[in-house]
Amino acid sequence: MRTAAILPVKSFAQAKQRLRSGLSPHDRRALVEAMFADALVALGRVATLERIVVVSGDRVAQRIAGGYGATVIEDDERGHNSAATRGIHAVLDDGIERVLLVPGDCPMLTAADINALLAHPVGERSVLIVPDRHGTGTNALLLTPPDVLAPSFGPDSRRRHLADASAAGVPAEVVDLESLALDIDTTDDLEALHRRLESTHGGAAHTRGMLNQLMRARS
Repeated sequence: MRTAAILPVKSFAQAKQRLRSGLSPHDRRALVEAMFADALVALGRVATLERIVVVSGDRVAQRIAGGYGATVIEDDERGHNSAATRGIHAVLDDGIERVLLVPGDCPMLTAADINALLAHPVGERSVLIVPDRHGTGTNALLLTPPDVLAPSFGPDSRRRHLADASAAGVPAEVVDLESLALDIDTTDDLEALHRRLESTHGGAAHTRGMLNQLMRARS
């Protein structure tokens, strides 16, 4: 099945405002860039992805995406769901049959987990929902076909995606994936990321390196 991954990416300068109490604007931007690069690396290792599409109005994000071979679609910064929908419409025009919507702030993302998700048995119309570590948000959606459900990311989105799929008569299933559970929005998330990186070896190379630099600068 022809499959594309879509990453909606907001302006790096405006990202992660909830981390401003612990990180300077420069450090927040460096963190976002590093996490984004790690997500692109992991997705680039998934052979069954025909395309990786980045929807962003940020010029740095566009350059990074292009450097990893991703297709770039200009965004007007009207929000995550608008960007995701824009990406879906673009790949539909190219005959893509299934889309994986993933964020750029899950640095622990692994190709193995994406391969497992793409191999999950589904019908001709289906929605797979990957929740965040709190169980209330949505960190990824696998939509078959790409326009089977309108993306509705944000607070309480797991429940909303399930309800929307039910209302549309589309089979939906929640699939837990460890490497996609941790997205970085708050200082608690950042502390959880530190713990995860300390307990693992390999993976998230850009994020590891950036956080190590920050720690050395503060010591």
